[in-house]
Amino acid sequence: MLTPQWLDQLRSRITLSTLIGRSTRLQKAGREYKACCPFHNEKTPSFHVNDEKGFYHCFGCGAHGDAIRWMTDHQGLAFMDAVKELAAEAGMDVPAPDPRAAKAAEKRDTLHDVMAAAQEWFVHNLSGPEGEAARRYLATRGFDAHTVQRFGFGYAPEGRQALKEALSRFPQPMLIEAGLRIEVEGRDPYDRFRGRLMLPIEDARGRVIAFGGRILSKEKTDAPKYLNSPDTPLFDKGRTLYNLHRAAPAARQSGRMVVVEGYMDVIALAAAGIAECVAPLGTALTEPQIEMLWRHVEMPILCFDGDAAGQRAAMRAISRALPLLRPAHSLRIVRLPEGLDPDDLIKARGAKAMQDVLGEARPLIDVLWEAERDAQPLSTPEDKAGLKARLMDHVDAIQHPDIASLYRRELQDRYSAFAFPKRESRWEGGGGKPAFQPRPRSGKWQPGRPAPAPSSPESISRLTARYEGGGMRDGLSAAVLAGLIRWPGLLNHHAEALARTAGLDPRFEMLIDCFQTQGPLESPQWETILRENGVESPRSSEYSGFRFSFLGNDSDPQKSTEELTQAIQLLIERPVLEAALKAATERHEREFTDETFAEQQRLRERKLEFDTRLRQMATRHAS
Repeated sequence: MLTPQWLDQLRSRITLSTLIGRSTRLQKAGREYKACCPFHNEKTPSFHVNDEKGFYHCFGCGAHGDAIRWMTDHQGLAFMDAVKELAAEAGMDVPAPDPRAAKAAEKRDTLHDVMAAAQEWFVHNLSGPEGEAARRYLATRGFDAHTVQRFGFGYAPEGRQALKEALSRFPQPMLIEAGLRIEVEGRDPYDRFRGRLMLPIEDARGRVIAFGGRILSKEKTDAPKYLNSPDTPLFDKGRTLYNLHRAAPAARQSGRMVVVEGYMDVIALAAAGIAECVAPLGTALTEPQIEMLWRHVEMPILCFDGDAAGQRAAMRAISRALPLLRPAHSLRIVRLPEGLDPDDLIKARGAKAMQDVLGEARPLIDVLWEAERDAQPLSTPEDKAGLKARLMDHVDAIQHPDIASLYRRELQDRYSAFAFPKRESRWEGGGGKPAFQPRPRSGKWQPGRPAPAPSSPESISRLTARYEGGGMRDGLSAAVLAGLIRWPGLLNHHAEALARTAGLDPRFEMLIDCFQTQGPLESPQWETILRENGVESPRSSEYSGFRFSFLGNDSDPQKSTEELTQAIQLLIERPVLEAALKAATERHEREFTDETFAEQQRLRERKLEFDTRLRQMATRHAS
């Protein structure tokens, strides 16, 4: 039996660069080797081989693997043939197979013979007199002879015993086990596929493992339109993607993989020149299928019909994917125009229209947000609270702590912007440049004229209470706030990021609100406007522990703005890091595993590094 330990020993005895170098010209590049990728055409090398780590990787097409994967993917060997060849080179004996595993493998090989014979019979029937209705249907779909031959279309005649008679050399129990015949207690077995256009379903090596059949008679209204083989020793529908053996090489060329809803969609797209397409088989996309996609591309595109069923299918796929998300691995999603499937779109608007739709694929988080926002009316506070609860339930499903923290932050920001829209400004601008004027009066504000009316005492007291009681007063916030009042030009670059940062001094909100309605001004004007609106520049005692150059009286403008930018970045980074550490700590307290402990310690180290950076920056100019 091939244990993981034995396979690791085999890999360790193989020098990967020597193995690959026999068929690919490698160049030494530091500790690695590089070459033009053997899996796709390129002019500059992006294929790297690392002997120390024992793997190869192409940064162009994403091809990745070890010595065994090289032998299977590049040399075209079966897994056991690859292992045997490498073992002979390494001077290792291949362990004797487990008798039970050998028996199961023998049975699978025998069932492969059954499926190959059935496929040959179906293809023969399509060209005969009984296949006329199937040929007419294929003509209505616009599939040419090359497409029909390439995808192996066939025909299953109406007779209940036709396949049994045609494959009489195989015993009936084998036909039943292969899913070609149905056995019902008290009745004679009968053929599963009758009067249907047949399509073979193949594994990653191109071997037929199952069939899909489309009904042709319009009179059989009680029969399913599409019928797939049941799960068998060869076929597990939750772990199989239709057309993967053809799509994988095409995906290495294009750098993308497209998932559509059915195998007819796959064939329509392939006929239109989009070859990197796969489809699940009668079920929603499963976790193993998502992992299979990620082995080929990091961001597969899911393409759904634009109707309500397509929306539900997208949400099911998102729910399956969320717990699996990891850095650089996610999904992108497109929805077709309502009422059109891929074949309809191509026929109506051409292949370019389909390419354009795929080019507009959207990130998973965008589709998740919009689907939940639009799922039901949001007319009451309870409705809006329900939206937030649903969003946070999705976040809780994400296993990777950093990704969960970032999703929580992003979705909370979107929810806040939706549920608590920014109040209408008290200011209006006139002409081409921002002007300062209280409503409803007109005319530009000038020094010496009465300043715009200050904020109401109620709003100021509310903000002050939140500021005092929420523990948000700290030296970094105060220093940055004072710096922005002194150097207001930087608000143009950082206002949006600051507005999305949780837990800031409320004076930031008022500062940004004025900036967005008034535009940049000189510091004296800012201080006048802000003071009249209840925003006082922080006192030096609030940031007494800091010695930033941008707070000094004889500041170098370039140096000050550079340092203020660094301080703003620290201010924005801090709550994200603290939220991630808090989430990791809570998770460790719940699960208490080595993995959760390691993640908590990693984030603690990042927090210590952050504090060190802040301390060094704060004391850099201390006298």
